[in-house]
Amino acid sequence: MTDLSLAVGRIPTATDYERWRAADRLARPARLAALRERMADEAVDAYFGVRRENTRYLSGLELAEGEEKGAGSSGHFLVSGSELVVLADSRYTLQVEQQCPDARLERVYNDFLARWPQLLSSVGGPRRVAVEAGFVSHATWQRLAAAAPEIELVAAEGWVEQLREVKEPSEIERVAAACAVADAALERLLPDIRPGATEAELALQLEWHMRTNGAEALAFDVACLSGPNAALPHGKPGPRALQRGEVLLFDFGAQVCGYRSDMTRTLFVGEPRSADLEIYDIVARAQQAAIDAIEHAIAAGERPTGPALHVISRDVIVAAGHGDHFGHGLGHGIGLATHELPGLGLSAADVPLPSPTVFTIEPGVYLDGEMGVRIEDTMWFDADAARLDRLTLFPREVTVVG
Repeated sequence: MTDLSLAVGRIPTATDYERWRAADRLARPARLAALRERMADEAVDAYFGVRRENTRYLSGLELAEGEEKGAGSSGHFLVSGSELVVLADSRYTLQVEQQCPDARLERVYNDFLARWPQLLSSVGGPRRVAVEAGFVSHATWQRLAAAAPEIELVAAEGWVEQLREVKEPSEIERVAAACAVADAALERLLPDIRPGATEAELALQLEWHMRTNGAEALAFDVACLSGPNAALPHGKPGPRALQRGEVLLFDFGAQVCGYRSDMTRTLFVGEPRSADLEIYDIVARAQQAAIDAIEHAIAAGERPTGPALHVISRDVIVAAGHGDHFGHGLGHGIGLATHELPGLGLSAADVPLPSPTVFTIEPGVYLDGEMGVRIEDTMWFDADAARLDRLTLFPREVTVVG
């Protein structure tokens, strides 16, 4: 059972990082075994991966957000029935040797496609190779096929991602620690939120608080949106100055040892308007309806589906007359990526939620040209332990600043 006392509400230390990386190394054989089981079910002999998060999950190689764009083929990997191979050029060979001690390093420079047949031969000469189709361009797919025409390429979509949606204890700890960093950062920022401060200034201060108090990176760029800008679900902070009597929406997250948090809080600058408080109450009730539904399912020994939870939450907003003002999904999984499985929206798989897992619940109401409210918490769900816990601990109640 996961002991979140190791992470909830506590800023991570260097010792925590060492412990989490050791846990990853111990977990990797089981992760690879699960992938090989899927490979056997699909009758493929090897798996070729390129997604940065999957590389880290299976091999331990840590590439920063966006670094894969300049890394070339470094970080790409091959999994066979008995071996894990990680590719790297001279910029990454030492890093692979240090972070991937259980993998075989293949030095590949600008000759990846020319080396493709030899690489396949080195893992036993597979006849059918699964390729992460969602992260390989059509042109690259065609070149791989042309370089080894005797090999059948099989589109693999979501194979490793489906493994990643079920979280190990050390993964949940890291998400909880990232939530603690984000909670503390917003708490530190509160005294600086006042009329006249700009969105961009506050976003930069919030980033500073996270980076100097436990975050190795941001989970994503900070959104700080005031007044009518808060109606932009994924807007960017700009020079607009805060004004008294309006809402201020923050959407942000920290990264701790590779794992992320995601939270949204809508604050009130000065005395709230009654109309804005009504919208806030609708969104809070919509979020609580989804949480209540999960708790009721747990009590009944069941696991709800993502689409069903979305409908439950949306029904609250529809009943309040704002169905047209909530257009995104209820939530998403979070871990090595900010958005990953499981999904909590109408387009998500209509299957019971995995367990244990971590996801967000984030309904919102957005009134174009006026204001917007979203409340987002990162949640830990463990059906076997009959647990649904908030990992985001910053208060959800109406908060007045400035």
